[in-house]
Amino acid sequence: MSDELILVDYKDRQIGSCDKETAHREKKRHRAFSVFIYHGNRMLIQMRNPQKYHSGGLWANACCSHPRLGEELTEAVERRMMEEIGVSCGVEELFSFTYFTKFSDRMYEYEFDHVFLGDYDGKILPDPEEIAQVRWIELEELKRELTECPEQFSSWFLIAAPRVIEEIEKRA
Repeated sequence: MSDELILVDYKDRQIGSCDKETAHREKKRHRAFSVFIYHGNRMLIQMRNPQKYHSGGLWANACCSHPRLGEELTEAVERRMMEEIGVSCGVEELFSFTYFTKFSDRMYEYEFDHVFLGDYDGKILPDPEEIAQVRWIELEELKRELTECPEQFSSWFLIAAPRVIEEIEKRA
C-alpha cells in the first residue's frame, strides 16, 4: 500500500495523489481524519511531539492522520489509532470540514478533515515519535483553555473541538 496522500476536490472526491511532503509544500488539498476520544465528561487530548514537522508541542485530539492511497477511511482510522495511541474502539464519523493553515512559506496544511468520535476508558499507549504526552481533560476545563489559551492548540483542533464537545454533551 502506498504512503501517498489522496488529493480531493471541495466535495472530497479523489482527484489525484501525491507524497506527503509535496502536498504540504504545494498547498494541495488532501483527505485527512481527526479522531476524538471521550469517556463521560472527559476528552483525551495529546500534545504533539515537539519534533513533528508542523504543530509540534501543540495540543490536539487523540489521533489524526491521512488515509493512504487505496486505503478506506475507516481502515486508516483503525490503523492509526493503534499506531498512535494503542487504542481499538468503535468510532463514528460526526462531520467533516476543510481548513487551510500556513505554517511557513514552505509548509501548509490544506485538508478535507473527517471527524470521528469514540467512547473509550482503557489503557492508552502513546507512540513517543508522535506524541509527547496525553491527558484526560474535563470538558469545562477544555472549554476554558480553548478560550484563554488558543495558541496552545492545533489549528484543526480549534475548529473541530467545539462541535465535538457539543456532541459529547448531548450524549450525557
